[in-house]
Amino acid sequence: MNTQATASVKATPAMPPELYLTQLTFGALVSQALFVAAKLGVADLLAEQPLSIFELAGETKTNERALYRVLRSLAAVGVFKEVSPKIFAMTPNAEPLRSDVPNSIRNIALFMGEEWHWRVWGNMAQSIESGKPAWGKVHGMEVFDYFQANPQQYETFNRAMTGMSAAMAPAIVEGYDFSGIETLADIAGGHGLLLAQILKANANMKGILFDLPEVIQGADALLQNEAVLDRVEKVSGNFFKTVPIADAYLLKHIIHDWDDERAIQILQNIRNMMGPDGRVLLVEVVIPEGNDPHFGKMLDLERLVSPGGVERTEEEYQQLLSDSGLQLTRIIPTMSAYSIIEAVKAH
Repeated sequence: MNTQATASVKATPAMPPELYLTQLTFGALVSQALFVAAKLGVADLLAEQPLSIFELAGETKTNERALYRVLRSLAAVGVFKEVSPKIFAMTPNAEPLRSDVPNSIRNIALFMGEEWHWRVWGNMAQSIESGKPAWGKVHGMEVFDYFQANPQQYETFNRAMTGMSAAMAPAIVEGYDFSGIETLADIAGGHGLLLAQILKANANMKGILFDLPEVIQGADALLQNEAVLDRVEKVSGNFFKTVPIADAYLLKHIIHDWDDERAIQILQNIRNMMGPDGRVLLVEVVIPEGNDPHFGKMLDLERLVSPGGVERTEEEYQQLLSDSGLQLTRIIPTMSAYSIIEAVKAH
């Protein structure tokens, strides 16, 4: 389901405000229905042809009537279609739920809907009262400490981040001129999918994939599959302490995870290792001013309850970079919801 389109729905004379608010209130059920469909692999089963609910329930080992009720609810919002009684087919909106398509969001849906993540959203009020992430109250530790203590959940998170990278990678590769960068360091780059796409488009570039040891060790298969393993140096470490030397630094969905104090610490550590002509490239949502709907305004609530970070406006990024000894040079919109925020050393 298109998040931005959903957020832009407004009450009309045909939809009184109480019905409009009721639909928004029940939006959490749509999210969970998407999770169930992703978990069961329904889109993969329907990829070739429509199937009856009897066949789908048999393949997924679920209750036929219960599964029908979930798919009927998703069909009502444009995800799947009941083409004849109790026979379902794909729709364009359902395609990204497949696991084998380039723009798949299946792993994102799985991460958002897992019980250990879902419970955090139920404690949003605690974040509003304290200004601190609800994750700590629910799990007794901060989000990344939790992931390090729970490898299976960490892998779910990493797959979601890889899925997000796959969805946005073409827009990032096309949206920025990476020529002239000899060595690009992908800071907290996960399994390296975005770095791999940039390297494939820039044959003379070398890459550094920098992340925690337990993340780095899972990157070889992806880098090998993308045929860039021999051009990537894997470096493990903690960006709160130091980062490797490179010509340019790429941080995708990193700075938004942290409050200003810790974000400045990361950026200052990068500045300390940059040469005079170095560049920092932040791939982030930039929140527009005003009341217009925007994906980032909802994504910001995930930052609020989970890691305690912030989705920022252009003015806020300018101030954050300035406080880190960097100068914002330009913000480049892309064909995705994300922009490339370029900065250099302040003089």
